[in-house]
Amino acid sequence: MSVREAVERLLGVPVTGVRRSGGAVCLVTAEGRGVLVAKQGSGPGATAAEAAGLRWLGEHGDVPVPRVHAHDDEWIVMEYVPPTYPETAAAEAFGRDLARLHLRGAPAYGSPPPGGPADAWMGLAPMRNEECPDWATFYGSHRVLPYVRMCVDQGLYDAGQAQVFERLCARLPELGGPAEPPSRLHGDAWSGNVHWGQGAVWLIDPAAHGGHRETDLAMLRLFGTPLLEHILGAYEEAAKDLDAPLADGWRDRVELHQLFPLLMHAAVFGAGYARQALRAAEAALAR
Repeated sequence: MSVREAVERLLGVPVTGVRRSGGAVCLVTAEGRGVLVAKQGSGPGATAAEAAGLRWLGEHGDVPVPRVHAHDDEWIVMEYVPPTYPETAAAEAFGRDLARLHLRGAPAYGSPPPGGPADAWMGLAPMRNEECPDWATFYGSHRVLPYVRMCVDQGLYDAGQAQVFERLCARLPELGGPAEPPSRLHGDAWSGNVHWGQGAVWLIDPAAHGGHRETDLAMLRLFGTPLLEHILGAYEEAAKDLDAPLADGWRDRVELHQLFPLLMHAAVFGAGYARQALRAAEAALAR
C-alpha cells in the first residue's frame, strides 16, 4: 500500500501531496489537516510503540511532542513541526523540562509505555521492554547482552571480547552509582530526535521505557546535540530545585550508559560501532 493510500485510509480524507523526507518518513498534505508526517514502522509493533511512547511522554506537557493523528500496524500519522535553528533559551528550557519529564517516573525499570508492546524498536533494531527489579538487571539483560550476542553471531566480537561485556554486566550494581527510582525516558535521545521547532525543543521518534535518567543524558552527548552544555546545565539546576539532584559522578558514567546505543548500532551497522562499544565497556570497567 502506498503512503497516500495508507494516510487516506487512516484519516478518511483525500491526500493532495506527498513528499519523501528521508528514510521511511514522508510529509503529506491532507485535505483539511494541512501538512502531516507519515512514517512507516520498522517492524511488528513499531507504530504502536511509537504512538504509546509519544502519549506517555506528552502526558503532562513537560516537553512538547508531536500529536498522533492515527496509526495502524504499518503506518503512523503525526503532527508536523517545521524545523528552526537551535537557540540558547530553547536549550535551557528543554533541560529544565527534561528533568521534570524524567521525574514523572515509570512503574519499573524496563516497563513499556501504557498500552505499548513489550517488543518495541529503537530505529531499525528490536528492543525488549520487560519489567525488572532494578536497573542493573534490566540494563544487563535487555540493553547490553542481547546486542552483544547479535554482534558475536555476526562475527563482530570473539569470545574474549564478549567476556568484557559479561564482566561489566556482573559489576553493574557497583558501576551504576547510587540506586534511584526508574525515570520516564525518551530512550533514543540522540541529536536527530531532539527537534528544534516553533521556538522550543520537541522530542520525536521515541523508544520510551522506564529506565535510568543518565541514559537519556548520555545519549544526548553521543552524537553531538547542539547547545548541549546549556541543556545539561539547566537540567542539573532543575533537578536540584526538584529535590532530585543527579548523583555524584554522573558524568563519569556516560560511557556506561552509551553502551546500549553503541551496541545496537553495531548490530545494525557494523564494525565501527562495535569497536567504539568495546572501548566504552573497557573504559567503564577501568573507572
